[in-house]
Amino acid sequence: MKKFTSISLFAILFASLVFVGCASWNKTQKGAVVGTAAGGAVGAVIGRTTGNTEIGAIIGATVGGATGAIIGNQMDKQAEEIKNKVPDARVERVGEGIIVEFNSSILFGFDQSHLSDEAKTNLDKLVLVLNSYSETDIEIQGHTDSRGAEAYNQNLSIQRAGTVSNYLVQKGITSLRLTVKGFGENTPRYDNSTAEGRSLNRRVEFLITANEKMRAEAEKQAAQ
Repeated sequence: MKKFTSISLFAILFASLVFVGCASWNKTQKGAVVGTAAGGAVGAVIGRTTGNTEIGAIIGATVGGATGAIIGNQMDKQAEEIKNKVPDARVERVGEGIIVEFNSSILFGFDQSHLSDEAKTNLDKLVLVLNSYSETDIEIQGHTDSRGAEAYNQNLSIQRAGTVSNYLVQKGITSLRLTVKGFGENTPRYDNSTAEGRSLNRRVEFLITANEKMRAEAEKQAAQ
């Protein structure tokens, strides 16, 4: 237990230095440093201590070092392209990955799990970029606000993430790239005490990370 606590405290401290104290670094540099020094342990701790499943999962998949820097550079380019082509989405670069967030006002009607016409238009734009960067894995996370029964919200979050996943497959994204998870009301990013915050918490997020092929190719480039 003492050893685990020491590791956890180190990981929390290190994560704070990277994400707060080193604000002047770009995301590529942060990805390389995190992976070299602490790897998945930092990601796991970040995910547990902040409730942020997105950052925890992405940092947990970090390679780090020169290989991670190459991956980070590719992710920089992809993130910029998503921002330009899907202006309604919230795009965030984290470590060696990308978080793309759509809230329910874009994707779904209240208490619904079928896609609106606007949602399909935005997802079609995202698909174009995802197909251009085929050497990535995509985790689709569904979230809800805190209203309603917890079990109901959990099921709704899974349904929404599954609906988005099915639509991507219909548009040509291979299912091998996709993972679906539902978190219900358990990981709010916004304030559930306000109508605006609840609306934003009813969201679907895409976690984009390098697949094995991209990692292998980046490793070869780093060795040259």
